Amino acid sequence: MPLETLAPELLKAFWDTLYMVGISLLAAVIAGLPLGVLLFVTDRGLFWENKPLQTILGFLINIVRSIPFIILLVALLPLTKLLVGTTIGPTAAAVSLSVAATPFFARIVETALREVDKGVIEAATAVGATPWMIIKDVLLSDALPGIIHGLTITAISLIGYSAMAGIVGGGGVGDLAIRFGYYRYDNTVMITTIIILLCLVQVVQFVGDSIARWIDKR
Repeated sequence: MPLETLAPELLKAFWDTLYMVGISLLAAVIAGLPLGVLLFVTDRGLFWENKPLQTILGFLINIVRSIPFIILLVALLPLTKLLVGTTIGPTAAAVSLSVAATPFFARIVETALREVDKGVIEAATAVGATPWMIIKDVLLSDALPGIIHGLTITAISLIGYSAMAGIVGGGGVGDLAIRFGYYRYDNTVMITTIIILLCLVQVVQFVGDSIARWIDKR
């Protein structure tokens, strides 16, 4: 298929991919950030120590993370149908992407928080800082560059996952590659979609790294 004929489809697929990744990334931040903080502060020796809760949360997160995305995508079709009324299209695919991204980002947040010097936390506790103040002004502030790097990694993973969502009619660049590139044996479409995904990943990585360097006070 000539590129000039394909251009409208490519543009729509590109925006669908951004839409899916944007929604799922927002969901990962809203749900995954507090989940990651909770995993950290309930650990042994910290101010909200609660080992049973941390163990249960960690177990549930590991269950979701251990399921390959394509299987998770199919398994969540009934939930997707219930939530958005359909199992095809970018909005439907965003449900599965959000479920996959949330535990992934939560673990990254937990890892970033573990890089914060324990002495700083102990000093804040000693001067009477409340748990919320420690979380907001110490933990998240010091771990922010690492969290931004983690958000970048999550976004890039979601771009790859969104391409897989095309297998079940999720829309986006992956759906275009399957419908026109794979089923119709059109190498032009396949190569074009690969180039688009490569460029998108490079841009996301560059922006994420730039923001992380800008806010890093160390």
